[in-house]
Amino acid sequence: MTASNAEQGADFRGPLDVTRAATAVVDAQDTVIGWSPAAERLLGYQPQEIVGRTLAAFLSPGPAPSFLPLPPEFRGHELHVARHRDGRELIVATAVCPLPGAGTAARVLVATELKDLRLWESRQALLQGLATQSPVGLGIYDTDLRLTWCNTAYEREIGRPFAEFRGLRADQLYSGGRFVTKGHPPTLEAVMRHVLETGEPFLDLHFQGPPPSDPETDHLWSCAYYRLQDADGRVIGVCEDAFDITDRYKAQRRLALLVEAGRGIGTALDVRVTAEKITEVAVPEFATTVTVDLAQGVLEGEVPATSGAAATSLVQVARCSAEEADVQVPEENPGQQPAASPPAVHHSVEYPPGSPQHRSLASGGLVLDETVLVVPLRAGNSTLGLVTFIRGTGGATFDSGEVALADELVARTAVSIDNARRFTRERTASLALQRQLLPQHVPEQSAVELAHRYLPTDDVTGVGGDWFDVIPLSGTRVGLVVGDVVGHGLQAAATMGRLRTTVRAFAQMDMDPVELLSRLDDLVAQSTEEQRSELGTPDGTYADVTTGATCLYAVYDPVSRRCVMARAGHLPPAVVTPDGAPTFPDLPAGPPLGLGGLPFESLEIELPVGSLLALFTDGLVEARDRDIDHGLDTLAAVLSDRHASLEELCDRAVAQLLPSGSTADDTALLLVRTRELDTSQVTEWELPPEPVAAGRARELATQQLHEWGLQELSFATELVVSELVTNAVRYAEGPIQVRLIRDRTLLCEVADQGHTSPHLRHSGDEDEGGRGLFIVAQLVQRWGTRYTRSGKTIWTEQAFPSAPG
Repeated sequence: MTASNAEQGADFRGPLDVTRAATAVVDAQDTVIGWSPAAERLLGYQPQEIVGRTLAAFLSPGPAPSFLPLPPEFRGHELHVARHRDGRELIVATAVCPLPGAGTAARVLVATELKDLRLWESRQALLQGLATQSPVGLGIYDTDLRLTWCNTAYEREIGRPFAEFRGLRADQLYSGGRFVTKGHPPTLEAVMRHVLETGEPFLDLHFQGPPPSDPETDHLWSCAYYRLQDADGRVIGVCEDAFDITDRYKAQRRLALLVEAGRGIGTALDVRVTAEKITEVAVPEFATTVTVDLAQGVLEGEVPATSGAAATSLVQVARCSAEEADVQVPEENPGQQPAASPPAVHHSVEYPPGSPQHRSLASGGLVLDETVLVVPLRAGNSTLGLVTFIRGTGGATFDSGEVALADELVARTAVSIDNARRFTRERTASLALQRQLLPQHVPEQSAVELAHRYLPTDDVTGVGGDWFDVIPLSGTRVGLVVGDVVGHGLQAAATMGRLRTTVRAFAQMDMDPVELLSRLDDLVAQSTEEQRSELGTPDGTYADVTTGATCLYAVYDPVSRRCVMARAGHLPPAVVTPDGAPTFPDLPAGPPLGLGGLPFESLEIELPVGSLLALFTDGLVEARDRDIDHGLDTLAAVLSDRHASLEELCDRAVAQLLPSGSTADDTALLLVRTRELDTSQVTEWELPPEPVAAGRARELATQQLHEWGLQELSFATELVVSELVTNAVRYAEGPIQVRLIRDRTLLCEVADQGHTSPHLRHSGDEDEGGRGLFIVAQLVQRWGTRYTRSGKTIWTEQAFPSAPG
C-alpha cells in the first residue's frame, strides 16, 4: 500500500480487511496450504483438518444467488455458500488476491460472513447519512481548533465548498455572532478550548448571529461541544454539533408575546391604558415602534364608526419606540419592560391618501408595506382605530407568522378596548344618573351643619340602592332622610331615585314623618302591584327591589330645637349630646316599605344646641365577620369625640368600620350638628280672631321690620300679613298666631285652628273679593300651607333686597 492508501485504510477499514477477516492460502489447484485463526473461528475447521483439502470441501464452486446486493465498495467480489464443520451453511463474501513473493500460482482467499458485511454496511450508511443527510451541522476541529472536517449541513450554513474554508477557526467563520446563554466561556473559541482542555462537554448552548450564507438575517443555533479521542485515549480534537432552531425560537417568542399580552392587555377597563399595554408588549421584541390611534368617539364611550369615516377623527393615544425605551430604562435595571411614551397631549392625526394607515382604514384589513405593518382594531362591524408596527431602517420585514401574530395581538386588544369603551359609556351614564339621584352639593342650612359619605358596592357603575337627602322645609326647619333599597347596581339605583324623588315631594308638602312614611308605603305597594302585572324577567318571575326598602325620616326645627322622626324598617339614628354621650333612641321600627297594613310611629326629642345626629344604612355597621351590635358600638365610640369636625368623624367612621375601603353592601352616612336660631331672629304674637286683628298685625310687623333694618320690605309684608290674618279671622276660629323669622330670607307665618287651605283663583272684573291671595303670591318668592294637630299654618318667604345688617 502507498502511504495515502494506508492512511485511508486507517480511517475506513472494511470487513474484508486481511488483518481481521478469515483467510486461506491456496495453490494453483485450489488446495488449501494455509489456514488462519480467523478462518478457524468462522468455519470451525482446525488447520490439520483442512490443509491439503480443496476449496470444494467447504466452499461452493459457483456464486450464491445475489439476493442481497453488495455495496459499491465490494463490486467485483462474489458471494458463496460455505459449509461449517457442524454442517451449517453460511453466506460469505469472498475476495481473491495474489500472494506477494510466492509466485503467480499461490493466492489468498479472504472471506467474511454476510452478517458482518451487513453490520459494516449499516455503519457505513450511518456515517454516510451523518455526512450528507443529517440536518444537524457537524464540524470537527483539531487540537489547534481549526476545522478539519464537516458534513453537508455545516457546509450549507457556510454557503461555500468545504475546501474554501477548511482550516479556519470558528470565530473566523461566525465573526458576527454571540452566545445568548450564560454560564460558560463567552466565545466559540473559548468554549472549544475549555472542552479540549477539560473534557467537559457543553450541551444546548444558544448561539445567535448571521450565518455566512445569509449575512442579513440573524439565526439561532442550539450547539453542543465534546472532545474526541482515539482508541488509545489521545485527544484528537473537538466536535461541534449545531442545529438551527431559528423557526422554533420565533415560534416561542410569538407564544411568549401572546402570553405576555394575555397577562397585560385587558387588565384595566381604561381605553388609554389598554392601548398603552400593546405598545409595551410589542416593543422591542416585535417592533421598534408601535403606535395606537383610536377614533375620537371610542374615547368617549360612543359606538365607533362602521366604515373608513373614522379616518377623519383619529386620535393617537399611545406610542412606544425602542429608542425612547433605551433612554427611559435605567442601566442598573436593563431587564425592565420599556414604558409606553404617549404624547403629552393626545393629539389628532390624519393620514394622507395612499399611506398604509389610510389604505387600512379604507379596506378594513391589515396592510403590510415593507417594514410597516398596519392592523385595524375591529369590534364586530366597527373600526375602533389602528395599530401600526414599525421596524427601523434595515430591520427585517414581517413574515407570515409575524403578520398572524400581530393580527392576534390586535384582535385581543380590540376586544379589550371595546370592553373598556362600553365600560366608559356605562360609567358615564351611571355617574350622570348618580348626579341626578343623589345630592352632590348639599346647600348650607341654618338649622344644621352637615357632612356625608356615600360608598356604593358596585364601584364599576358608582351607584347603588342607598341614599340620603337634606330637604329645606318651611319655617327654617330641615328634613333629614336616609334609605336603603334591596339589591345593588343600576336597578336598585333607579328604584332609589324614584323613592328619593317621592320623599322630597312629600316632605315639601310639609307632611310629618308618620304621614310621609304612610304615604310612601302606600305608593310603593301600589307601584309594586302595577309593575308586577306589567314587567317580569324572561323566566316569568318579577325581580322586585322596591318591596322591603327601608327609610328613616326626621325633621329638625332650629327654633324649638325639637326633632321628630319615624322609621320604616330602618336602623335608628345615633344621637350624641354636646358632652359626647352617644345613644340610639328607642324609636319604633315600623315595617319596611311596601308591606302595607301596619302603622308607623314617631318619636319627638329635644336636642341641645351642638348635638350630633347620625343617620346611616346597615352597610356601615353590618358585615359578614362582624355582629351589627359591634358595628354600632364602634360607630358610637367614633362619634363620641366632641372636638372632631364632622368631616373627620365621617373619615374615621369609614376607616374603622370599612377598613378595606370596600363593602359588601351599599353604604350611606349623614352627620348633622344641630344649631338654634337666636331669639333676636324670631318674633311671635298671638291675636284674637277679631276684625281689628289685621290692623294690629300690620302695625306689629312694620315695627319689627324697622328694628331689623328691613324697612324696604314693610309695604309687601303689611299686605301679606293683612291678607293672611283677614282670611284667618273670616274662615277659621280660635286665636291667631303671627310669626316673623329673619333667616336667609324673611319668613312670615300665620297660624289658626282651621284645617281648610286657601286657594288661588282668578277673580272677574266685577268680583268684589278673591284677589288677596293672588296679590300675596305675586309679592313673595314662595308660599305654602303646613298642617299640625291643632290646625294649619300659611307661610311665605321674601328675599332680602340687600344683605341685612
